[in-house]
Amino acid sequence: MQIGHVDIRFLKIPFNAVFRHASAEHHTTSSIWLEARDTSGLLGLGECCPRPYVTGETLQGAAAFIDSQLAAVKRDIQDLDSLLAWVSAHAPDIDRNPAAWCALELALLDLLAREQRQSVEALLGLPEIRGPFCYTAVLGDADLRIFTAQLERYRQSGFSDFKVKLSGRLGHDRDKLARLRSDGREGLTLRLDANNLWDDWRLAADYLQELPGPFTGMEEPLAVNDYSGMECLYRETGIPVILDESLLCAGQVAGLAESVDWRINLRVSKMGGLLRSLDVLQAARSRGVGIIIGAQVGETSLLTRAAMTLVMAAGDLLEAQEGGFGTHLLSRDVCEPVLMFGAGGRIAAAADRLAGQPGFGLLRAPDTDELLSKEREHAGSHQAGNRCARNAGRYHGPGEGGGGAQRCPRRPGQRLRAGCDGCRHDPGKLGRECADGCRQFSAPDHSQGCLAARCPGRQW
Repeated sequence: MQIGHVDIRFLKIPFNAVFRHASAEHHTTSSIWLEARDTSGLLGLGECCPRPYVTGETLQGAAAFIDSQLAAVKRDIQDLDSLLAWVSAHAPDIDRNPAAWCALELALLDLLAREQRQSVEALLGLPEIRGPFCYTAVLGDADLRIFTAQLERYRQSGFSDFKVKLSGRLGHDRDKLARLRSDGREGLTLRLDANNLWDDWRLAADYLQELPGPFTGMEEPLAVNDYSGMECLYRETGIPVILDESLLCAGQVAGLAESVDWRINLRVSKMGGLLRSLDVLQAARSRGVGIIIGAQVGETSLLTRAAMTLVMAAGDLLEAQEGGFGTHLLSRDVCEPVLMFGAGGRIAAAADRLAGQPGFGLLRAPDTDELLSKEREHAGSHQAGNRCARNAGRYHGPGEGGGGAQRCPRRPGQRLRAGCDGCRHDPGKLGRECADGCRQFSAPDHSQGCLAARCPGRQW
């Protein structure tokens, strides 16, 4: 393969409905779309969803990282072996820019497989995709009227596996869960997602014990990377703990306490592409840790299709699959065919038709140029802001508070610290060393905080 041109675009598709959770509110996609062509004109497609509250990436920063790597990628990557070598050699850079790398890697895998006239699965030595793929009904933090309407649509479609985003308002969350359980349906499974709502495991335990269970899991209840707190929370409640923002690479799996029933939410964009996601799968298998194949809000059919590769690789580790919303959420999809769940939350025939097709088997739909922009000042759909000094999983709007210390809207008594208080100055190093010992450093002017996306002390 000889890479010719790579086109980087911002993808902005309005949603059919607002999606809200404890860390952000989404009205449109906030994604990067990549088109890589080889010198013969063959096309590979890539996509990523940079999220400041997940990996610390922004749209502009992700696009800049891709730009900065293109010359070396074109020079060094010609086949799968050289791609694997690149990912290994540039692991620290990808650790800091996982979503950005995801878009580039997906486009390269798609292109490589198309050149070989085989599927991405065949290229990687994995089973070909085969439906049905069964998806979870995800309910955001909406008011009770909207929540109930969405719930009824899921019920009418025959969903049995649910995930509910918590708000931190006990009465509201109790009402939502009571509505969910009101029809007495047997076989219903339910897990919760707190999006790093609490900074003390005791508060989380008290709250969860007030909710009508049982629950098959609790996702990201505490501050990002608060593993000891999550261990205490599991001992107190017995609810399996699902790691999302707190697990971004395979190396973190070995350090998970064996006394906790962990799950990993594996999202392709968050993990830095398919190859690193497969590494996490292998590490999880060695520990017997269950896997949820997750999704970012606003994914197109391309990331939905990439996630199917992981489902096939996960095998008996798979506990649930999220995403597959297609034009249930997007006002329009940029891909064809569109992959989205139907009755019972399943994608079957559409996926089966893609099995064995070259690359991911998807094309960019015609007449979609208006959804793609080269403007790097794209506003995005999540609320911009700064990371909370008390909780690395929270962001706060730039207009709140003052004097460089912004108020946390979810905990009015807390304020953001200005500058880089989470790092300590080391005169012998560039910038400041992270106080949490992750061996990453800030910019020389101390303005950025820790550069490691997975660091719990990272601040901006």
